[in-house]
Amino acid sequence: MKIVIIGDGKVGYKLAKALSAEDYDVVLIDSNEEKLMEAMNRLDIMCIPGEGGSAEVQKNAGVPDADLVIACTSTDECNMLSCLIARRIGAKHTIARVRNPIYYKQIDLLKEDLRLSMAVNPELAVAGEVSRVLLFPDASKVETFVKGRVELVEFLISKGNKLAGMSLAEINNQYQIKVLVCAVERGDDVFIPDGEYVIQEGDRLHVAASHKEIGLFFKVFGSRRTKIKKVLICGGGSVSYYLALQLCGLGMQVKIIELNKKRCEDLCEMLPKATIICGDATNHDLLMEEGVQDADAFVALTGMDEENIILSLFAKSQNVGKIITKVNEDQRAQMVEDYGIDSIVSAKTVTADVILSYVRARKNSQGSANVETMYRLIDEKVEALEFIVKKETRYTNVPLKELQLKSNNLIACIARKRNIIIPNGDDSIQVGDNVIVITMARQIRDIEDILL
Repeated sequence: MKIVIIGDGKVGYKLAKALSAEDYDVVLIDSNEEKLMEAMNRLDIMCIPGEGGSAEVQKNAGVPDADLVIACTSTDECNMLSCLIARRIGAKHTIARVRNPIYYKQIDLLKEDLRLSMAVNPELAVAGEVSRVLLFPDASKVETFVKGRVELVEFLISKGNKLAGMSLAEINNQYQIKVLVCAVERGDDVFIPDGEYVIQEGDRLHVAASHKEIGLFFKVFGSRRTKIKKVLICGGGSVSYYLALQLCGLGMQVKIIELNKKRCEDLCEMLPKATIICGDATNHDLLMEEGVQDADAFVALTGMDEENIILSLFAKSQNVGKIITKVNEDQRAQMVEDYGIDSIVSAKTVTADVILSYVRARKNSQGSANVETMYRLIDEKVEALEFIVKKETRYTNVPLKELQLKSNNLIACIARKRNIIIPNGDDSIQVGDNVIVITMARQIRDIEDILL
């Protein structure tokens, strides 16, 4: 499968790294020759210097024979034009990163005219991730499957939590909540646990269930007893706009601090229910004046990782109950976790996961099950994949207890019509099911790949 990536920014490089590691034939186009040379030295890919919107450059990169072209430069117009040209000269499929809210509102019209296979809006995706965490503030992360009907949450076992010292089997027997602990992070070790696994303080659990059951889980085991009502957001970019729109719709009180006066005026028009403050969020006196100490949640969404980290640490010093930090650099994200800020979001990671899901689905379009959604968890040591079962095969209509799985693989959840099933040994997979698989293996493209 030949894939051409246009744009060697954070997203483009992350995609090139992930796809080349999975043995795809990857070509990277960018006008910055110095960055391309750096990418070529680090990755097993071909690099072509030039403008992605040039048909000549695209032909030099082999776009006419490409299975997929991904345009993820910093400008929407360049991405959409590049995809249009790519389809005209022969590319089979195209994906464009589209960030502007005006363009994205009419993306269905644009997709048809530009013949786009997919449009990805990283800022909207990150805002959705943040709003889900604010609905379940005990969670560090919340990923969704089956169009939001199944959630996979990351949950830290803090000191005094009643789960500490209990085995997973005991929890199931005693509380009867229909959830499944899919993966556990303990220090540097990662486990896909069985019923005998005993939870300890400091463990990070990854728990899958329906939205309703996750709510019950946190009601019993979470530490927060009140819903988040007041949210203070630092930075007024696109993520903040999408997030404030969602939170105001949920009835939360939202305050945004943004330095650029013109942007503040625009936000006031676009977000009549939110309070917009024109000022420097790094000014601690301003944060105190605007009530950081009274906020239920603090979200740092400026354009600079370092600024977001410093702001989050200040909010932590003011005992804000929930802090969410946007950090794009992977190494900085790990450092922030060491400081005790456990909810970190990254636009490039969200974008890469969405596009990699699509690539896996295209690669396995002839298989028994298609990849619908994919997330990489715990520093990419674990993958959570949602498959849609397309046809009868050796694993359909067979009780799960009779299926032999390879080690470090788990069938976490089955969605069948309106039912969400946390499966036991007597359940089976049927054609049309959405099946969520947790795996420590790489490059899983079909449910067949996890069977012995």
